[in-house]
Formats: sequence, C-alpha cells, structure tokens
Amino acid sequence: MSKHVRPKLRLAAGTAAIAMLSVSPVPALAKKEPKPSGFEPTLPVVAPVAPVAASGSIFAASGGYAALYQGTRAARVGDPLTILLVESTTASKAVSSKSGKSGSLGVQPPTKGLISKLLDAEALKAGSNSSFTGQGSAAQTSSLNSTLSVTIAEVRPNGTALVRGEKKMLISQGDEWVRFSGIVRLVDIDQENQIASDRVADARIEYTGKGALQQASKQGWLGRFFNMISPF
Repeated sequence: MSKHVRPKLRLAAGTAAIAMLSVSPVPALAKKEPKPSGFEPTLPVVAPVAPVAASGSIFAASGGYAALYQGTRAARVGDPLTILLVESTTASKAVSSKSGKSGSLGVQPPTKGLISKLLDAEALKAGSNSSFTGQGSAAQTSSLNSTLSVTIAEVRPNGTALVRGEKKMLISQGDEWVRFSGIVRLVDIDQENQIASDRVADARIEYTGKGALQQASKQGWLGRFFNMISPF
C-alpha cells in the first residue's frame, strides 16, 4: 500500500468514528425515568367499538348514558372524582406516677457481759428510704383542608372502589405535592361528584415537598449527629 493511500484511510476511519458518536445516544446523558410513586392516575380501558346496526331509533343505549337516579357521578374505572380533605386530629396524653418505700432495722445487744461492752446499740440500727415521682405529657394537633381530584383505579363487587391520585405544585421556593389513596363507597359520592376524606376507608394521605423552605426547616446533619450520640 502506498504512502499516499494510508493517510486517506486514516482520515476516512476518523470521520466515520466521529459520525457514529454524533448519531448514537450517549448513555451518560440519557434521562432516567422517575420511579412510580403508586399514586399515578388510572385511565379507562378503551374497548373496541362493535358496529351497531341502525334501528331507526333516536335513543341508542350503546352510545353511553347515565341513569336518572345516578347522574354524572364517578362509577367506572378511570372516572375522576374530588376528595375534600377535611382532616383534623387532636391528641393528648398525660402520665403521672409516684412511689415510696421505707424500712428500718435494729438489733438490741445484751446489756450485761463482755458483748455489751464491745457492741454499741446505736451502731446496730439501720434504715432506708426511697421515693420516686415521675410526670409526662404529650399533645399534638394537626389539620389539613384542601381539595384533590383522584381517579377510580378499581371497582369491586360490593359497591366500593379504590381511588388514588396526586397533585404536584411547582413553586418558586420548592416543590410540593399531595397524594391520596383509599377505598370509597360509590353511594357516598354526592351530586357534585365529591366525597369527604373522613368517609374514606384505609385512607393514605401524604403532604410533603422539597426545596429551600423544607430544607431550612430541617436540622443540619452535624446537629443530628450530636443529638444521636448525646446521652442527655
């Protein structure tokens, strides 16, 4: 192979390698899919529409309808409904205990003889007293008032449904989100397609966030370390 052909082959190989790198995606820059939180909305299953023969009637039940007594309340998988968060909890506890114990011991030595001279009656007396008093109290009050729209994830034969959903808010000082899941009775949904959270069984409510405000309200790692090893 001549000396003039080798540089050309090297140049062609280098150009092909650069083209492959520019076309192929770089794994390090690929975006990672977020992990499922368990509160994702449930979409209704799109069933294939079967052709319906024209009957000449104005009303067609196959087009979907709501009964007069049912209205437009959520009743199927994927239907949305609104949860009225009206949570309020107040708890208090007080504990008090007190104990006491006392005892005494005395030995009377002989008043005559050699032993009476060696032993002192006052030195053979002993007594003990112990007492304990303890008190403790705790109180906690929390409340949450908001609204959250969820979707029906599962409809069960006994007239209940599993609902779940979340609401994310992107704020300038951080992110906040509200997550909700639980079991509702379909008959408890009102005409406005709403239900209060205190009528939801096995309710799971999460209200949290991340950002500058949440970080400022937490104790630093050094303070947590000293609190962990402190014996007081």
